[in-house]
Amino acid sequence: MIPREILRQVRRIEIRTNRMVNETLAGRYHSVFRGQGMEFSEVREYQPGDDTRAIDWNVTSRMGHPYIKKYVEERELTVILAVDCSASDRFGTASQTKGEMAAEIAALIAFTAIKNNDRVGLLMFTDQIELYVPPGKGVEHVLRVVRELLIFRPKHLGTSLALGLDKLNKMVRKRAVVFLVSDFQDQGYERQLRLAAHRHDLIAVTLSDLREEALPALGLLRLEDAETGRSMVVDTSRRSVRSAFARAARVRRETRDSLLKRAGVDVVHVRTDHSYQRPLLQFFRRRQRRCR
Repeated sequence: MIPREILRQVRRIEIRTNRMVNETLAGRYHSVFRGQGMEFSEVREYQPGDDTRAIDWNVTSRMGHPYIKKYVEERELTVILAVDCSASDRFGTASQTKGEMAAEIAALIAFTAIKNNDRVGLLMFTDQIELYVPPGKGVEHVLRVVRELLIFRPKHLGTSLALGLDKLNKMVRKRAVVFLVSDFQDQGYERQLRLAAHRHDLIAVTLSDLREEALPALGLLRLEDAETGRSMVVDTSRRSVRSAFARAARVRRETRDSLLKRAGVDVVHVRTDHSYQRPLLQFFRRRQRRCR
């Protein structure tokens, strides 16, 4: 039995994302994510201006005048939402945690995909594969995906992007559009990332919080790693401590961005203290310009 509060959350997200899907994203999504090729539609009589390379000579010889083969784009896509649900995603000092924002972004993408009659699947991982919902179509399927994003509680705390990407590559054999939603607080996943980017159309949605990049001057502060439980006390009143923290955060961010760029992965950067709508729209505009 699904708790009423979760059902209300699903409905709130559906209402909140509906306008953005209908007015902004659905058309852009259709134009930037192409089908997997062309499929045969019909044979029809040749008309002046048709490409002569499309003439079907077998039918033409039987009918005594030219016929051409007509093809249409094989539009249906498979969209996979690969969502990191490790303990670090429970952190957030603004209106949402990283995990809550990840769920809403994934839901928005799912509703957009289903609006275009595409198939949507869900992979949730920590340092283990926590949940896999095979790709499916229809509103009921997408609502199930959104419910899982909101209600699912992982059994493990750690992060293994290498494992998540490796399982993705093994379970999803056909080329798909993959949104990898994570705070990317991990190392040692470059090989799996490159393989996934080669096999799929891979988009990284990076999640961050302001307080992961800059410490406020609050005196003595206990910091704890949500995934390992290790903690330490730091004196945030010291400028040198705050500078070292910001410098380490900048190095992590630059290392991550360099890795994603080398792998040829498109990136959407979102932060919990800002709306995710603008970065998503900017991403779709970039893709549209590239498609042109």
